[in-house]
Amino acid sequence: MRIVLQRVSQAQVSVEQAVVGKIAAGLVVLLGIEQGDTEAVVAWGARKTAELRIFQDDDNRMNRSLLDVGGAALVISQFTLLGDTRKGRRPSFTEAAEPETAERLYQYFAASLRQLGVQVETGVFAAKMSVSLVNEGPVTLLLERREKDCYLSE
Repeated sequence: MRIVLQRVSQAQVSVEQAVVGKIAAGLVVLLGIEQGDTEAVVAWGARKTAELRIFQDDDNRMNRSLLDVGGAALVISQFTLLGDTRKGRRPSFTEAAEPETAERLYQYFAASLRQLGVQVETGVFAAKMSVSLVNEGPVTLLLERREKDCYLSE
């Protein structure tokens, strides 16, 4: 699983010029599901997303989480995060999960965030989407996790 988190003051996603998801302050979450990812890996990613302290406190230090600030998450499925560009000029997406699995785990990620108390908006899985956002900071982080090489209890 590969996740790009962007701290935003506002964001929205549109499909065919119709807004399908919109948030004020919070995180844009670009989510790539890999072959072999499990619900445990995805649940870890949702918890890490909700609890990562990347929002300013009163002393202007990144010391508050999405939950602490009551922010929302705009979750977008993005298999291109798994593109392997090490060889040639065309990315390879062989590490990306099959669409059925990826969609199920994408929905599970969004549901897991909601269970943690985060307001969640989503894009449309496998649709051509336009995402617009105002990145605050700017703060952009990459989270990666694989069940085989991690402790999921962190």
